[in-house]
Amino acid sequence: MSIFMSIFIGLTTGIFGGLVGVGGGAIMITLMVGILKVSQHQAHGTSLVAIIFTGISGAITYYMNGSIDLISSLLLASTAIITARIGAIYANSLPEFVLKRAFGCFILLVTLILLLKPYLTHISVSSTLWLKVTVLLFTGAFTGFLSGMMGIGGGAIMIPVMVILAGFDQYTAQGISLLTMIPISLTGAFTHWRLGNVHADVLPGLIPGILIGTFLGGSLAHLLPEAALRVIFSAVSLYIGIKNIRAPKSIPKAIETRSQ
Repeated sequence: MSIFMSIFIGLTTGIFGGLVGVGGGAIMITLMVGILKVSQHQAHGTSLVAIIFTGISGAITYYMNGSIDLISSLLLASTAIITARIGAIYANSLPEFVLKRAFGCFILLVTLILLLKPYLTHISVSSTLWLKVTVLLFTGAFTGFLSGMMGIGGGAIMIPVMVILAGFDQYTAQGISLLTMIPISLTGAFTHWRLGNVHADVLPGLIPGILIGTFLGGSLAHLLPEAALRVIFSAVSLYIGIKNIRAPKSIPKAIETRSQ
């Protein structure tokens, strides 16, 4: 397995994740399965390990630009760390083709959210303090389950909700999202690791690539519009999502050794 390909996957994931405030799990999992031939289950678990570092690098970058709200991150994480474990266990119980199809559906959902993002960010529901707290707690619970199950950071879900229902500006929502990913991914990754769904050989290249890529993407986020990247990513995601949804029931196990 080429460490250079792992670094490439990490860089690609990190740049996109830092730029738009998401963990980049959808890209990372797809590239690991397609290029490195890691099984779907192990790709989800390995993705969560890597997303921990996406969150750390991205959160530091956004903090340096004044786009972090610690209390909101704690509220999101308080419920997410509970449901992330449940999501990871549920994913492990699914046959690989079912998980692959579910992942495809999720990618299409993320694509739809990203396409609507420019329009959604202009909408804002005024909220009281208690409504904001409630929104954050429920969003954390929902995101945590999806994160553990799908191997993603959950930023594509958290960010629109925080902007529309909790009244945060775009960059602060992205910073909160990246910070919240750290405890969510830690919980999900640890659960997947105990279930044998982490491919450790990929990590030495993946993590440095993500750290560098996320820093670059997070820095660019405050300088460049994301419209072009969003369109390209959406087009690729549509193809990937449809391909996963059409996955056959019998999927050969490549590097998969669930007992490792």
